[in-house]
Amino acid sequence: MRYYVSASVYRSGDGSEKYPFKTIREAAKLAMPGDEVIVGAGTYHEYVDPENAGTPDARIVYRSEKPLEAVITGAERATGWEPYEGDTWMIRIGNGVFGDYNPYTVPVAGDWYFATDPVHTGEVYLNDVAMYEVMSLEEVLDPKPFAMSWEPDDITIKKWYTKQDGDSTLIYANFGGADPNKECVEINVRRNCFYPSKEGVGYITFSGFKVTKAATQWAPPTAYQDGMVGPHWSKGWIIEDCEISHSRCSGITLGKYLQPNNDNKWTTKYTKDGTQTERDNIMQAQAEGWSKETIGSHIIRRCHIHHCGQTGIVGHLGGVFSLIEDNHIHHINNKQDLAGAEIGGIKMHAAIDVVYRRNHIHHCTRGLWLDWQAQGTRVTQNLFHDNTPPKGIDITELLGLGEDIFIEVSHGPTLVDNNFLLSPCACRISTQGVAFVHNLIAGSFTWVGYGVMNGGVELPTPRYTPYHMPHRTEVAGFMTILHGDMRVYNNIFVQPEKRDDYIAYAEKYDMVNEYNFEAGTGIYEGYPTAEKYFSNFGPWDPEVEKNRDKFYDVLPVDGAGNLYYNGAKANSTEADAFVDTKNKITIELTDAEDKPKLKTNLFDVLPDTKVKVISSAVLGTAFESEQRFESADGSEIVFDEDYFGEHRSIAPIPGPFADVKEAGKELFIPR
Repeated sequence: MRYYVSASVYRSGDGSEKYPFKTIREAAKLAMPGDEVIVGAGTYHEYVDPENAGTPDARIVYRSEKPLEAVITGAERATGWEPYEGDTWMIRIGNGVFGDYNPYTVPVAGDWYFATDPVHTGEVYLNDVAMYEVMSLEEVLDPKPFAMSWEPDDITIKKWYTKQDGDSTLIYANFGGADPNKECVEINVRRNCFYPSKEGVGYITFSGFKVTKAATQWAPPTAYQDGMVGPHWSKGWIIEDCEISHSRCSGITLGKYLQPNNDNKWTTKYTKDGTQTERDNIMQAQAEGWSKETIGSHIIRRCHIHHCGQTGIVGHLGGVFSLIEDNHIHHINNKQDLAGAEIGGIKMHAAIDVVYRRNHIHHCTRGLWLDWQAQGTRVTQNLFHDNTPPKGIDITELLGLGEDIFIEVSHGPTLVDNNFLLSPCACRISTQGVAFVHNLIAGSFTWVGYGVMNGGVELPTPRYTPYHMPHRTEVAGFMTILHGDMRVYNNIFVQPEKRDDYIAYAEKYDMVNEYNFEAGTGIYEGYPTAEKYFSNFGPWDPEVEKNRDKFYDVLPVDGAGNLYYNGAKANSTEADAFVDTKNKITIELTDAEDKPKLKTNLFDVLPDTKVKVISSAVLGTAFESEQRFESADGSEIVFDEDYFGEHRSIAPIPGPFADVKEAGKELFIPR
């Protein structure tokens, strides 16, 4: 059955094509497996709570009749502003409009949230641009630029302040000379836009909508994770061809359900640290039915996700076995008014058998953060750039410098292949069990092996995280991260220009050992090869067994077929490394946000080097999880396709292209 919705009808009908509903939520209460909800062009000021689940063979489909012309918003137009003083205006809003959730009394808060100012989940928007909340009326009357923001000063000086007065919310705002009664000014009213209030509403397709401006809450892994759009702990959603923007915290959530006794326990009960509470969350979820049969297997494709405060896509446990492809994700956390350890274009815990492919991720505080349990995860054919602070802003108070990819305390296997990693910090690798194959890497590997010394190589304080049965959610064991267990094949490394402000930042916070600003595998100097590492083990011997430190030494690192330019350094164990000390390589992206093309002289100076074809058989098995570098279905991966999906010969060249003639192609084309 088809239900029709149109915001333009005089009054709501019966949902037929002739007499459509006026709101989407009316159809969402009735739609059953196999039904389709067709939504006409217009703006829908509502929270849509899908009542029923589809089935694997009969999905419930919600579709914008014309792509991106059906808009679901969590905001309302704010009219009736009164002049207060200078460029500052004031509005009084009756709290009844907010129902049981007033975003202007709810602070952004939760585990791993570290910002000091108690900003709210509500925002004020001037012509679709979020303004900056401050903590006093004086800061509105005399606004100053926000030095840490990645946005221009003429945006950061637009400030607002809120307080309660009886049963009303008062907002004071400085619009920089604009008249708010003539411009479009909006405020957040609703927490979510399209999101089931209950768990288990699976097999829904959400297609072609524009979704914007919801008052979402901070989404750490140890709490209920909400977003403007998301499946809320279910299976089989498809979110496609949508534009998702201006969520206070997260745009799309594939996140965790509410565990009342484990919700933000670290910052509410204080007695267990965040790492322990996360272990508690994982084991409780497994006991309560978290499995491949019940949760995950979602698809997010061809979406345009931008200008969200915390993440474009967030998830913990609920995103397992998913596919995230062909999305354009940018300008996430650029305001820098939210700060903590859960920020990025995509921030996913437990990305078990998740594939990230053909995405364009840029101008985010961090591009892709894979935290804990990146097992069977594949990051392939993506374009990353400008995911570190731009020049000219004050970085001294930032919590970190960001990077294209951060892989943290996972046991692997994690596969990174055929990508462009073009930010100054390409990868933060506080982990093990990773393979880098056929990438162009024009930034550093950083935070590799830090903390206490063991065996001559730095290691972190023990941090035990789980690994799982291959291609399943069941926990197979826990172990701390030893670092290493790395494979680096057929990549091109280009040393970027070292920035003085980055070096000063590392020195200020005594993080020189953690923040490496040199590209290449040289950061793994001193790590053993696989041959040397495994030679330490053999039949039980009481004398040898006295040295139990061998079970906690760093794991091996192996590589071959890599090229190094502009001073990028190779690990000395890499016998066939090609280090070019003559040519200066330049790399530039033209039309980087719209039609990115690579402008470089790299392919003019590539050596006539042919390398070996890499496959699962070459990469072998991640050490701790004992799982092969393979596809989610257990099949062999042969890296015979390049960034564009073009076929490689049996004697390929290093890097993400099968042929240098492809260098002139656009690197991302929205579908």
